[in-house]
Amino acid sequence: MNDQIQEIATRIRSLREDLGISVSEMAGIHEFTESEYLLQESGTRDFTFTFLYVTANRLGVDMTDLLTGAGPTLTGFTIVRQGKGLSMQRRSGFSYRNLASRFRNRTAEPFLVEAPFSPEIAGSVISQRGHGGQEFDYVLSGSLRFRIGEHETILEAGDSIYYDATVPHGMVAVEGGCVFLAMVIRDAEGRIG
Repeated sequence: MNDQIQEIATRIRSLREDLGISVSEMAGIHEFTESEYLLQESGTRDFTFTFLYVTANRLGVDMTDLLTGAGPTLTGFTIVRQGKGLSMQRRSGFSYRNLASRFRNRTAEPFLVEAPFSPEIAGSVISQRGHGGQEFDYVLSGSLRFRIGEHETILEAGDSIYYDATVPHGMVAVEGGCVFLAMVIRDAEGRIG
């Protein structure tokens, strides 16, 4: 398994143990069995975006801490140059770039997301999962097949959607792929997961 995944898994396990949080509790917040959760914590499975956010929230750390081992340090402002940002490769080849990972005490998480087209999943039922907070997605290029609850639509370049992220949702790129800006906004208690 990828060294980065193994390092993240080790950080998660160490933090959980240091905080005295049981495997059972962590499995419960992710709606996993304990053995499914332990596969994540052992680094034998890659992490979804939602898994990392829910985990970071429960452990009381910034997702940047989990990904890099160091927390954000900037206040006031942060600049991210084109093609930069904290990179994460997750689920079905999706590439996320956190555009504010160095800014401390963020109330939102802005991501530049590149979603590749996959013929295998393009026509299938979209996998859906909810998380805390709200989300705003703006399509920069290409097309995105988006599903929230029982509603499904195609978002084209220039289209946007704002939604309650606790409602199960998911998306896949339409032929040619898609690039979009995703802004995940914390709920009133400061949680995303």
